[in-house]
Amino acid sequence: MREPLLPTTSALANALSTKGTLAKAARTKAMLTKATRIKGTRIKGTRIKGTRAKGTVAKAALTAVATAMVAATVLIATAPSVLAQSNLLVNGDFATGSTAGWTCSSADTVVSSPVPSGSRFALAGTPAGSDFAQCSQVVSVQPSSSYTLTGMVQGDYVFLGDSGTGTSDTSNWTPSAPSFTQLSTTFATGSATTSVTIYVHGWYGQPEFFAGQLTLTGPAGSGGGGGGTPPAAPTGLTVTGTTSSSVSLSWTAPSGPVTGYLVFKNGAQAASVTGTSATIPGLAASTTYSFTVAASNSAGQSPQSGAVSGTTAASGGGGGGGGLPAHLLMGYWQDFTNGAQPLSLASVPASYNLIAVAFGNADATPGEVTFSLDSGLSSALGGYTQQQFINDIHTLQSRGQKVILSVGGQNGTISVDDATSAGNFASSVFSIIKQYGFNGVDIDLENGVNPQFMASALEQLESDVGSGLIITLAPQTVDTQSTGNDYFQLALNIKSILTMINTQYYNSGSMNGCDGNVYSEATENFMTALACTELQGGLSPSQVGLGLPASPSAAGSGYVSPSVVNNALDCLAAKNNCGSFIPPATYPGIRGVMTWSINWDASNGYNFASTVAPHLASLP
Repeated sequence: MREPLLPTTSALANALSTKGTLAKAARTKAMLTKATRIKGTRIKGTRIKGTRAKGTVAKAALTAVATAMVAATVLIATAPSVLAQSNLLVNGDFATGSTAGWTCSSADTVVSSPVPSGSRFALAGTPAGSDFAQCSQVVSVQPSSSYTLTGMVQGDYVFLGDSGTGTSDTSNWTPSAPSFTQLSTTFATGSATTSVTIYVHGWYGQPEFFAGQLTLTGPAGSGGGGGGTPPAAPTGLTVTGTTSSSVSLSWTAPSGPVTGYLVFKNGAQAASVTGTSATIPGLAASTTYSFTVAASNSAGQSPQSGAVSGTTAASGGGGGGGGLPAHLLMGYWQDFTNGAQPLSLASVPASYNLIAVAFGNADATPGEVTFSLDSGLSSALGGYTQQQFINDIHTLQSRGQKVILSVGGQNGTISVDDATSAGNFASSVFSIIKQYGFNGVDIDLENGVNPQFMASALEQLESDVGSGLIITLAPQTVDTQSTGNDYFQLALNIKSILTMINTQYYNSGSMNGCDGNVYSEATENFMTALACTELQGGLSPSQVGLGLPASPSAAGSGYVSPSVVNNALDCLAAKNNCGSFIPPATYPGIRGVMTWSINWDASNGYNFASTVAPHLASLP
């Protein structure tokens, strides 16, 4: 068994010698510490999700690991486009349900779960002692040529690499991948090299790992991709049907032996089938996707076919919100004073379709929510009473506007983390809705959410109120970087009843976009690239909104001109007026915009609403 290049260096050995065998490297969630979230001059708590370490490996260890890397490689959290070239690896996605074509440790098996998105099988390996659970394959290559090796892995200390290149052998690895993450590396062959060995393995003392969708692209050697000849590309790819969440495809098989097909959506593998048709589920409504298909046999994978576009049908979204327009403007109404213009609820202009009253607060009972009109605001408005507030709710509703209660904020450290607190949350919010006449609830919790029990609470509430209940979420950017983040999980858990998620694109700092690149806040790219993550992650465009501050005074950072917000909407809806980031698809059903706050907009002459609301109305 070949020892991996990276771990044999003295730098890595020293760096990883902590706590006996191997400590897990520090994990950083979404690259950033969660910034202090400021809404105007009222600070809504400082929630930090900082570097999370297992074991005692410190920053110096990571530096040593990075220094020891033989070749510069890239690790990104989203699957990029697969090149339209033949895969030189045999059974690279383990679609045969076995390790055929590979030489593997007895510690390796093929499993049907977990697997990368679009695959039916994956390799599972459990290191034991000095056995790293390695699988390897010898591949025929061309001398003096360049190759790219990629694969999806899950687990701790999973390595993907090459040996026998005749130049500098390379590898890439991840210290921790709780969900499938792509590894990629490139290498060049020497002037006399005609074959290389590709390998994937774990590391001693570490738990079970998983790998799949392994791909080697570059010029095939005289022996082909592992022997034999890969098939030609399929032809005649056609869309045969669509729903609001799926696209069905069919194609014509190439001549010669074919054992299976890989279907690609926007360049990333979406399905593995044995016949000449497939249905791709889990798509967003009113969204256009590009599809290709490749054939495979024991010798490798064909080039991808010509692309075909498929557009899913329209959908009214997941949750309640009857009476809300297809594209809406949502704003927060401040039940407190902080320098922004105090407003009675009836003073909110009709350009705001959805008004969130901020905020419902926590009670001593776990999960319970309370609400009362703020005495300071009442005084500022000359004696604004609870009954006037309730009457104003009815006034807005008579205009066609909806009013919901936002729970959270500075004092709303509401914890819903078990069945009892979930029941308390649902029953208390239901009581407030009945008392005041709210149309729904907005979740804006600074202390994080438990996706399982908050989903349970909201499902109970929807059962109590009925299908017209409006449910919105207001996560911070670090909460929706991937489907594994708490708010993203919650959104997917309640997709069938969720009205709208409005990630706050402010008080954030730079973050990753759906393409793996880092974008700075207060730019159009920041909004579109981060919204793309939610749109590609399983949410309907009709459930995705953009959260922005209404004026420079409304947030500590992240303000953009309302005209830039309009450009971002155009870019997502139709790929018009984009910055340097171009979304992989169009989302004409994009739901709209949220702003903090209506009061700050009032202080700025309602410039935000008067600019954004008419533009929303003009969208298709």
